[in-house]
Amino acid sequence: MSLLKRIAGNTSPSSASESPAAAQPSAAATRPDGAIPRSAAVSSQDRLLDVRHRVQRRLTEEVRDVNSTNETKIRQTVEDLLSAVLDSENIVLSRVERQQLVESLMSDIVGLGPLDSLLKDDSISEIMVNGPNKIYIEQRGKLTLSGTTFIDDEHAMRVLYRIVAPLGRRVDESSPMVDARLKDGSRVNAVIRPISLIGPVITIRKFSKKPLGPDDLVRFGAISREMMDFLSASVRARINVVVSGGTGSGKTTLLNVLSSFIPEDERLITVENAAELQLQQDHVISLESRTANIEGKGEISINDLIINCLRMRPERIIVGECRGGETLAMLQAMNTGHEGSMTTLHANTPRDAIARIETMCLMSGMDLPLKAIREQVASAIELIVQQARLKDGSRRVMAISEVTGMEGDLVVLQDIFVFEQTGLDERGKIVGSLRPTGVRPRFLDRFEALNIYLPPNVFGNSSERFY
Repeated sequence: MSLLKRIAGNTSPSSASESPAAAQPSAAATRPDGAIPRSAAVSSQDRLLDVRHRVQRRLTEEVRDVNSTNETKIRQTVEDLLSAVLDSENIVLSRVERQQLVESLMSDIVGLGPLDSLLKDDSISEIMVNGPNKIYIEQRGKLTLSGTTFIDDEHAMRVLYRIVAPLGRRVDESSPMVDARLKDGSRVNAVIRPISLIGPVITIRKFSKKPLGPDDLVRFGAISREMMDFLSASVRARINVVVSGGTGSGKTTLLNVLSSFIPEDERLITVENAAELQLQQDHVISLESRTANIEGKGEISINDLIINCLRMRPERIIVGECRGGETLAMLQAMNTGHEGSMTTLHANTPRDAIARIETMCLMSGMDLPLKAIREQVASAIELIVQQARLKDGSRRVMAISEVTGMEGDLVVLQDIFVFEQTGLDERGKIVGSLRPTGVRPRFLDRFEALNIYLPPNVFGNSSERFY
């Protein structure tokens, strides 16, 4: 029996629950399958949603049997099957409604279902699926509830499997958490039952199709021109940089921008949990960690990758984020001939970043005294760039601090640039300025050695020219 006939047979009006009468206007409560009750007053959008809820699961299950990678052929099959279902249930849709339903079903079969339309919207920077019935989005720094939903847990899980399968990763009851990425580099994190009590929770951090550049950050007010010029000079002078900040503060975006200042003739190796850095240089090697397989074997950690990449003759190592014991390996790499390396970490202030680095080094399992770790930190890290996401949704560089060394048992920091808030405007936007403190970093002689010249007023003192 052909696929089309099977669909027509499965949707025959002989079943009372699927007869035309069942589709007539009724004041009954929602159907067991979660569909919206039909009434004479429902809007066109609600009517489409009702039709989709009642036919999508059957249609999608049948089309999954179509073994074809030809999108045109799949679309034709979907249109034929949809026509059979609508005819058998005496449902009349306009051409526009039918096209919307076909596009929705195509997204479920060859795309990412309800997420496709959100991913195509460039104004959306983050997508948060809180179970199948709530999808929040971030636009211009503010969270709002979208009008998009999944049908049920199974629908959301099908989309999630489609994301993680090409990466060789798995998500199931025995491994209910996963980090992944989309084809465009967008970062994905998912948590499913039994850890999540509300069903699949999927968080997608979108990245701009066109990577942001230094001029873009200056134009957005995230950083001043003087700060960007200073960071550009620091990267070219092979200063070790740590970008710290909270979740969603823009650390990875800033790290991408800083990496663009690295000369083309250097060999770079990136190490990440899920590859999301978008380096523009030619000589780049990207390494990605791997979780254990279903037998609990085959795990390759960030620490393993850092140790291995030291044998790959890198000139700079860029670690997407330090989260644990790999921080000690990163410090040792910075101290052993890989100047100009960069990484990110979570911290609220530059001083907190130092404390967190110390804590993560202790997580490596090495029995090292705290003073020895602090000496490693003071020797390896030269610059901390503090990023923050403010209450109005804007992302700014809050401080650029230099690590000047040790005084007694403490690591000493000095601020070179800081952000000062002066108030709020009538729209609730934070008003402030990024200003230099007048302090000049101790490594300016390295700029001079490389013929890197900065304007005389970069650090707030125009009476004297410096390099």
